[in-house]
Amino acid sequence: MRNINEDTITQAVLASMEQCHNPRLRTIMTSLVQHLHSFARDVKLTEDEWFSAIKFLTDVGHITDDARQEFILLSDVLGLSTLVTAQNNVKPAGCTEATVFGPFFIEDAPEYPLGADISNGACGEPCFVSGRVMSTDGTPLAGVTVDVWQSDEDGYYDVQRPPTAPGEHVHRARGKLTTDSEGRYYFKSILAQPYPIPHDGPVGAMLEALGRHPWRPAHLHYMLSAPGHERLITHVFRDNDQYLDSDAVFGVRSTLISDWVRHDEGTAPDGTTMDRPFHTLKYDFVLNPA
Repeated sequence: MRNINEDTITQAVLASMEQCHNPRLRTIMTSLVQHLHSFARDVKLTEDEWFSAIKFLTDVGHITDDARQEFILLSDVLGLSTLVTAQNNVKPAGCTEATVFGPFFIEDAPEYPLGADISNGACGEPCFVSGRVMSTDGTPLAGVTVDVWQSDEDGYYDVQRPPTAPGEHVHRARGKLTTDSEGRYYFKSILAQPYPIPHDGPVGAMLEALGRHPWRPAHLHYMLSAPGHERLITHVFRDNDQYLDSDAVFGVRSTLISDWVRHDEGTAPDGTTMDRPFHTLKYDFVLNPA
């Protein structure tokens, strides 16, 4: 491995991995090295550009913490998240499509009974959400865990708000519910609004340099887990949003767009009397048997 030059470096690196006993790791790293080296040769990468890339990735790491995952944002805006999601979630016709996970899911979301107000004080117009979860043969699925989360009307998720104490956040517009014996889920929250992804860091600077905007169309995040079925991670998008055709993270699917219906003050779906306008959303999910 002496006297390596630009023509022999790739094969030298590949040869250094010959003792790797993990075949999948070796496959991935072989392809990665080949593509990285081909990229550098293709664009004739300069030393200054290489150093700028190292600094960019370093900055991405420095800004990442428990409340902000800049690496997921980077993957999202480069379309890598959508690519990986699409090629790993090919489903039969009729199944609800998957889309990107996003950086704001948390494991310890509060659990709520059906019909509860999961907004927990988040700012926004009231919205009543309902639907059913079914298998591909139309069988309603009981006991499905439904994780749902969204931003408030200011465009912030609860984890982006200042903590009440170090490491402690009040969870708002986020919750975990369980479908009933007829596969139904229903809850009260707030109207989804478009919002920009965090763009005050290195990913935002990259978007600006590329002439791209950071906006996402209004949506609700869902993760559904049912025994005997594949887990589904997806969104439901609000129809007629101006960013449906230019989502910063390429997550929109036509089948995931639905109508949020506006209602004047009056009786809400849960029987309560609303003294201001509210919205309703109905969306059914079809899960793929495992």
